[in-house]
Amino acid sequence: MGRIFLDHIGGSRLFSCASCDTILTNRSELISTRFTGATGRAFLFNKVVNLNYSEVQDRVMLTGRHMVRDVSCKNCDAKLGWIYEFATEENQRYKEGRVILERALVTESDGMEEHMGDD
Repeated sequence: MGRIFLDHIGGSRLFSCASCDTILTNRSELISTRFTGATGRAFLFNKVVNLNYSEVQDRVMLTGRHMVRDVSCKNCDAKLGWIYEFATEENQRYKEGRVILERALVTESDGMEEHMGDD
């Protein structure tokens, strides 16, 4: 099958797949912790890497009707959450292109501090 190429987003606080530890995103990409997924608490992120995407699905959620794709880990294919493709409600459009990761399906850990030119 070949090697899976994984991206590394960097940052001082990292979110990874709970199943295989593949890095997905970091704390600076976190928009909100006030979401709910199938497993409970969920977080909304601006940018997430190392994901596979399902086909688009039409879902009625607590905040209205949305077109979403389920997202899973590119490395181990564990389900992690979903991405918003389109929101029918005007006040929900800020979610478009953003990713929900379910808290129970990811781990948070220390990454690396980034120092600019002070070697």
